Amino acid sequence: MQISNLDEAGKYDKASEKLTEIKEEVGKVIVGQEEIIENVLISVLCDGNVLLESNPGMGKTKMIQTLSEVMGLDFSRIQNTPDLMPSDITGTHIIDESSGETDFIFQRGPIFSNMVLADEINRATPKTQSALLEAMQEKQVTVGNQSYELDSPFFVMATQNPIDQEGTYPLPEAQRDRFMMKLELEYPEKDEEQEIVERFTSELNYEPDLKEVISKPSVVRLQKFTRQVPIADDIKERAIDIVTSTRDHDDLDYGASPRASMNIVLAAKGRALIKGRNHVSASDINHVAKPVLRHRIGLSFQAEKKGKDEDKVVEEIVHSV
Repeated sequence: MQISNLDEAGKYDKASEKLTEIKEEVGKVIVGQEEIIENVLISVLCDGNVLLESNPGMGKTKMIQTLSEVMGLDFSRIQNTPDLMPSDITGTHIIDESSGETDFIFQRGPIFSNMVLADEINRATPKTQSALLEAMQEKQVTVGNQSYELDSPFFVMATQNPIDQEGTYPLPEAQRDRFMMKLELEYPEKDEEQEIVERFTSELNYEPDLKEVISKPSVVRLQKFTRQVPIADDIKERAIDIVTSTRDHDDLDYGASPRASMNIVLAAKGRALIKGRNHVSASDINHVAKPVLRHRIGLSFQAEKKGKDEDKVVEEIVHSV
């Protein structure tokens, strides 16, 4: 996708057209979940990682795999378990004797991909989670004394199950902060579930013909273009005010970091681009506030007693700013 040779208005139209086409292609496989798909796409545009939380069987793996296929990105899946070692993710040095001489070569692990699905990330030990943390933040992995750069673009799409917490290792605040968004998948509506059943029980292997809408270099160009979307100073100030309000709120033990302010502004730019607008509006800031903030704030005991959750508190802050 070339956008450099178009005029200013044409660039935004072309980008929005391609992003809409991506959502339509993903919709050939995934029924409903439009807002979740849009938010994952926003994170891709902003070069951000995503934490997906839902009950089992909601199609998280299928969604990410389909999205990577449509966007021309390499996909890999890591099933996290308590006995998973960091080297199982990053790779390891092995002995190579194919040339007649003994030599050590680096065999890359599944982290060397563009879109990595870290399934049930909270089942991995803290040591393994730290290997993922370096990849998420530094876009590199360190094995022994040597660091290896990861492919570009690179995203970690991690999942966790909110029900079964036995044998899990909760993500520390520092690692949760590295996820641009936390997305919570809800059960589908009845008509959507009927469509899901119809699609996946009529054929042995339901595999629609998916078109590769954009390529890997186009994703990187879109990421650069997203950061160029204009945002007015008062809109930017609104995003910062929302984040700073979490730090002295009565219902919260702790608030969000400056990284949250950056992520809200970036996510709002990505949403504006998807909607075909050449500027960020206040509605974009309001829309992305919950997924960007819900995993970065700590609910107080008094708030829990009152039946509040993180989304409710964020909603109150957005309305009060």
